Amino acid sequence: MVPRFIPPCLPSPADRPPSGPGWVHEIKHDGFRMMVRRDVAGIRLLTRNGHDWADRYPLIAEAAGALRVRSFLIDGEAVAYDGDGMPVFDRLRYRRQDGAVFLFAFDLLELEGRDLRREPLEVRKRRLAKLVGTAHVGLQLNEHVEEAGDVVFRHACKLGFEGIVSKRLGSPYISGRSRTWLKMKNPDAPAVKREAEEDWS
Repeated sequence: MVPRFIPPCLPSPADRPPSGPGWVHEIKHDGFRMMVRRDVAGIRLLTRNGHDWADRYPLIAEAAGALRVRSFLIDGEAVAYDGDGMPVFDRLRYRRQDGAVFLFAFDLLELEGRDLRREPLEVRKRRLAKLVGTAHVGLQLNEHVEEAGDVVFRHACKLGFEGIVSKRLGSPYISGRSRTWLKMKNPDAPAVKREAEEDWS
């Protein structure tokens, strides 16, 4: 039996991306961490603290409800974009764009009642890609890259993203802080500057 709420896996901070094979890398988007749960109770969008925000983000809920499976648990990031295609956290924080917020999905913890957390990362990602490949606009796959981590990180910084998350191939899904997920942040990204300002306030 898969618990209705599973605490998310949290990436550990790192100074530089891991080198060598055995890792994949994803763009880190500036948004709210969100678990999308579907089961007999309906659709729920669960925050890191377990609050249901399904009413807040109808686009995500609608897309989740349209998937042709009975149950799943997707891990991802709820994001609001500006006209230039960049995530803007203030649109989430001040609820300026709730109706247009969508989810970048990056992991699949449960499908049709089967707990996938012990499956290797790459297996979960393949199942996720198949699940959300035909999803409506509110759900989008967060693609991963298998190039050198430092190259991916430089590219993400150049484009103005928050950074990257590197994930070890073959790893299970572990709730809480994990060393199999590593995050590298772009020092010039708005999210990093915002966190620094909040630390000083």
